[in-house]
Amino acid sequence: NMGAYATVHREKVVTKVCVEKGTSLWKYADLYYTDDFATREDLIEEIKAVNGLTKDTIHEGGYLLIPHYVDTKAEVLPLVKRLLKKGDTVAVGGSVTLSETGIMELLQSGEYTFLDRYAPNLTPDERHDIFVRSMKADAYLCSANAITLQGELYNVDGNANRVAAIAFGPERVILVVGVQKIVEDMAQAVKRVKTIAAPMNAKRLNCDTYCNKNGHCLCADGAMTEGCNSPARICCSYLVTGFQRNPERIQVILVGEPCGY
Repeated sequence: NMGAYATVHREKVVTKVCVEKGTSLWKYADLYYTDDFATREDLIEEIKAVNGLTKDTIHEGGYLLIPHYVDTKAEVLPLVKRLLKKGDTVAVGGSVTLSETGIMELLQSGEYTFLDRYAPNLTPDERHDIFVRSMKADAYLCSANAITLQGELYNVDGNANRVAAIAFGPERVILVVGVQKIVEDMAQAVKRVKTIAAPMNAKRLNCDTYCNKNGHCLCADGAMTEGCNSPARICCSYLVTGFQRNPERIQVILVGEPCGY
């Protein structure tokens, strides 16, 4: 859908920050300035517009929304660094996108308390314990299988640890999503998983499934939950996210180029 691609190419991402004592709009412009703005003055004017400010005055304890634009994978990592705090307890869902954008390397750098599901020599029980502890993380990072033009997030899991964390648990959820995952509606989201995301992930994980061997789901044109009966099936639990009661909990970083599967 090239129309969707064009729409997202300059998609705005917003970070909410609490105004600290002695700070100014200039300080936040220095912190968040990127080449997307010709000057820091331009960023300040956009911050004022987004927040409905007519003057440069900001007050301690108030909140500001800081706009960002993410066109490329290279821009994702600096943005994620700003969204995380040093010392945060951070967990991740299985995601090729996080590896492609450098996020996994960042989380393994020692700046965060990383609940690393990929740590070497983990036993199945230890990995399961990480999945459980992830539900209390300060931040949970993953991708999505599809996003509709109506803004619905569609995710499908085998173990359900990722869809569980997106739905409830971690204080914040940050999804990094490539532009190729945008689809017209839920029917296309289901189709995308059955013909693209699931087969590619099954191949990557060497799952003994129909989609790994044939490149598409056994029920590619079937209903959402229709599929094979293999014990290795990776499409078991389904989550559609359409509305947040806490509008700041889930943050979606849309990238203007393909990322992941």
